[in-house]
Amino acid sequence: MRRKPIWKMNEQTITLCEAFPAVGVIGLGLIGGSLARTIRRVCPDTRIVGYNRRREVAETALADGTINDIADESLAQFSACDLIFLCVPVVTALNFMEKLKMIAKPGAILTDVGSVKGDIHSYVEAHGLEDLFIGGHPMAGSEKTGYESATDRLFENAFYIITPASNTSIMRLSAFASFIEAIGALPLIMSPEEHDRTVAAVSHLPHVISAALVNLVHDQDGDEKYMHTVAAGGFRDITRISSSSPQMWQEICLANTEEIVGMIDAYISKLIDYRLAIRNENSDELLSIFSDCKEYRDSFDTVAKGSVPKEYRIYMDLVDEAGSIASVATILAVQNISIKNIGIIHNREFEQGVLRIVFYDEQSMEDAVKTLTWRNYKIYR
Repeated sequence: MRRKPIWKMNEQTITLCEAFPAVGVIGLGLIGGSLARTIRRVCPDTRIVGYNRRREVAETALADGTINDIADESLAQFSACDLIFLCVPVVTALNFMEKLKMIAKPGAILTDVGSVKGDIHSYVEAHGLEDLFIGGHPMAGSEKTGYESATDRLFENAFYIITPASNTSIMRLSAFASFIEAIGALPLIMSPEEHDRTVAAVSHLPHVISAALVNLVHDQDGDEKYMHTVAAGGFRDITRISSSSPQMWQEICLANTEEIVGMIDAYISKLIDYRLAIRNENSDELLSIFSDCKEYRDSFDTVAKGSVPKEYRIYMDLVDEAGSIASVATILAVQNISIKNIGIIHNREFEQGVLRIVFYDEQSMEDAVKTLTWRNYKIYR
């Protein structure tokens, strides 16, 4: 079972829940709502203050016990918080930061969850907020949005990138990283520049490619709509992320323009190389391209087939404790359900569930869903 992290302050060792007795969450959507629910589960006695532009969402969170108090437009209630999460778009976050700078208690940590770090860190430096702010980006989420989609297991074993300010103290950084680990995530510390370049390649560019591919098929499809009809397997897998919020990706592309454009240019260069190899029928070059690709892709922790044959898989929430995966495997084995692949997902920015299970056929998958659902596991398709 995961051991509760601790950190030292004034020669005393105290638990993370005691270190951050009051936490604020601004923006109770999928990420903010999941943070609040996760903190409530991990630290049941922590006082959580919530704010949402649509007050009825905050009222729902208050009614179900996720938060203890609803902040008003003045944000005054956050002055008692030891840790404040900004779970809103970057432009909105900057507006909140100006208010929070005036009311935050000494020693408090202000953090965000944005997928682009350059602009917000520039603002932090320009406004002297380095002593208050530590950047953050949980690599978890889905194409679904809103508080109703929030879950207290969203961050379980998912990477959570932390981007400290230039003069963030080791003590504050350690405390925050330990708290992130306490809620089940895997803290990974980077500079803002490293972060933006990394996510441009592994997160932002795939969305651009996915959108281009979907629109290409839309434009190239004939009146009979054969492409739309037979689109399945690999095509659906690599374009599923196109179902996520258009507004969010508009904002991301405008916020991380230089890095995304650089990656698009590099990708175009790759496509030109591959086009030449195909056009010239260069069999050796084509074999090398696909062999190198397979070798690198197979080195990832969770290997997924990207080819056309359909992959029968499910995702599920799972408590991170010793024997939990073995328990699931045993349950399925008792029902004679064979598993093709099983593994924890660490980068779950657009996946649901912490555990990914792949089956050999559709019937096995359907039987597994029935069996695990009957045992109260939460399953995602």
